[in-house]
Amino acid sequence: MGNNETTENFRQLEFAPVFAKVKKLQIDRRYRDSKGLFFAEGIRNFVEAVDHKFPIETIIYSEKLLTSAIARKLVRRLKREGIPFARASPEQFRNLSRTERASGIAAIFRQNIQKLNQLKPNDNFCWIALSSIRSNGNLGTLVRTSAAIGAGGFILIGDEIDVFEPNVVRPTMGAIFKQKVVRTDFQEFQNWSRINNLQVVGASPNGSANYDQIQYSSPTILMLGNERKGLNDKEQAICSQLVKIPMVAGMDSLNVAVAGSLLLYEVFRSKNSDQTDFQFFRVK
Repeated sequence: MGNNETTENFRQLEFAPVFAKVKKLQIDRRYRDSKGLFFAEGIRNFVEAVDHKFPIETIIYSEKLLTSAIARKLVRRLKREGIPFARASPEQFRNLSRTERASGIAAIFRQNIQKLNQLKPNDNFCWIALSSIRSNGNLGTLVRTSAAIGAGGFILIGDEIDVFEPNVVRPTMGAIFKQKVVRTDFQEFQNWSRINNLQVVGASPNGSANYDQIQYSSPTILMLGNERKGLNDKEQAICSQLVKIPMVAGMDSLNVAVAGSLLLYEVFRSKNSDQTDFQFFRVK
């Protein structure tokens, strides 16, 4: 893979400035957002991103560490297509990596955030709306679950949530590249959902019905609140239905990733109640 790197179409970059850029992308949200970029590493992330034609700014790889045949093949293809790349020694790549075992492949990606007026709600049967979430791990789990049922993606209300934070991207296991991400404000979201006559279902202890006892339309927007406060009054008011998840006495809340996953799979089940040809995957 390292031969013929002087080919005219190849765009090799010096490692040092790429390393400095990655380090800023890993720790500085303002920098990520101002550049419209984020960093992700690992074979699965890289393969999923390429498979889903996610825009790549720069590839970073270590010839010696990268043993995956498919990832090496993709690197060769992208280099021929003119994607800029930086080669790293094993030591350099390990200094860049935040994983226990460096895979030898990483990339800087464009954030590819859409505007709400670009989104066609009927293109998918389910979307998740969020304005606040405290745990990056919970958000990463929701992204992975949303991708697992084939939901469309996330409508982020306001600027609080950073879906491209490294501790969000990592637990998605590549699912981030299968999901659309939309950024909007509350008023635009409220108008959009009403104009499109969308069912907005909110999860709340004040719900009038259990989450598995209502009819989910297509598409459904699932609105989830943060772990501590849940949905605020404005968010509850926009919901066409509030549902609750039954719990035993003495318990009044669930982890938002667990609650969101239950609702996602209920929407999925209601949509596919007549189908039996699902593909099952091992739990990891």
